[in-house]
Amino acid sequence: MGETMKLVANNKKAYHDYFIEEKYEAGIVLHGTEVKSMRMGKCSIKEAFVRVENGEVFVYGMHVSPYEKGNIFNKDPLRVRKLLLHKQEINRMAGKIAEKGYTLVPLQVYFKDGKAKVEIGLAKGKKLYDKRHDIAKKDQRREAEKELKLKIRG
Repeated sequence: MGETMKLVANNKKAYHDYFIEEKYEAGIVLHGTEVKSMRMGKCSIKEAFVRVENGEVFVYGMHVSPYEKGNIFNKDPLRVRKLLLHKQEINRMAGKIAEKGYTLVPLQVYFKDGKAKVEIGLAKGKKLYDKRHDIAKKDQRREAEKELKLKIRG
């Protein structure tokens, strides 16, 4: 059917620092004014990370700016927020994280059919030479696009 998606925050740095192997969609437990603030796009996940604790998943460091008209109802912008996932997904994540080098990172926050969602990536850290390789690839692609534009114009 007609799914509507409104992107709130994106974590481009995650793709630079990690190889994303699997992606999961999770709901976020939010309080009243946080939802209004997120609808206005006031959310950041650049410094955020995800942990599995006692069979539950939490996101740390996700900054949701206080809602201007929220006064006393505003919560701490950096509070730990619970994520909603199926039990088998949580168990699978916990098993993968137990392996060396794996971590969970939030990739993007968005509204899907009016509900706040976060996309979590099961990620493996990149080494410095992997990052250099990606940068070199990006430069080559940019150069090729530049040459193509010059050929089209000239």
